[in-house]
Amino acid sequence: MKETIFSESGAGKIASNRSVDIELTESGTPGRLSDVVYDGIVTLIARGDLLLNSKLPSESELAARFAVSRTVVREALGRLREDAVIVSRQGSGSYAIRKPDVAVLRFAQVSSLADVQRCFEFRAGHEAAAAALAAERWQDEDLALIAAALASLEQCVKTGTLGIEEDRLFHEAVAKATRNSYYISIQASLASHITTGMNVTRQLSLLRAPDRLRAVQSEHDQIYEAIRARDPERARLAMERHIVSARQRMFEGI
Repeated sequence: MKETIFSESGAGKIASNRSVDIELTESGTPGRLSDVVYDGIVTLIARGDLLLNSKLPSESELAARFAVSRTVVREALGRLREDAVIVSRQGSGSYAIRKPDVAVLRFAQVSSLADVQRCFEFRAGHEAAAAALAAERWQDEDLALIAAALASLEQCVKTGTLGIEEDRLFHEAVAKATRNSYYISIQASLASHITTGMNVTRQLSLLRAPDRLRAVQSEHDQIYEAIRARDPERARLAMERHIVSARQRMFEGI
């Protein structure tokens, strides 16, 4: 879809004829359409078509621009507020307050950004509960599997390699340590979605100073240590912090 995009600044609206590579069709479900609007607004902010701290177009303007209803626009704006990409000010409108680095658009399909955020949202609760249960139930072979995955991740940090597969295996090892088939099967069923999120966040970490990867590795260390100590609450909090932080890192500029 190619359309005229307006960026607002102190001098008023600035028109740009950039392309937004998203297709909108009313045949999709309302939830899916709101995802597309979400992705479109994130893309505009990342590319600089909507300036940081500038006011977004009104709901009516966005509805017309994306060819959707105002209800769909409101749902998308609500999700953007939840992800702290925009803020709404009563009587004034919505403003862009976080500018994801445009590199995000290289590491994830534009059409998947909202899905990735919702996956992080789900994982924060699901995997935190799994870590707590793993701390209670692990057996020797389970802890050895988590430790091996952690060691592989440490090697990735030392060599500056991506480590997506190693990261995925760490989280799957935690799920296996629950000794609960439901946690294990859900983790496996989400593998492709989880991998997409890991690809974005780990790629972005590689673009930053080396201490970023070290900080991420420290989060994994804390999860392992809490599980090893059989401390369910500490394991729950460590896993929740890790996933919430990963979600936030996705929308940080470089």
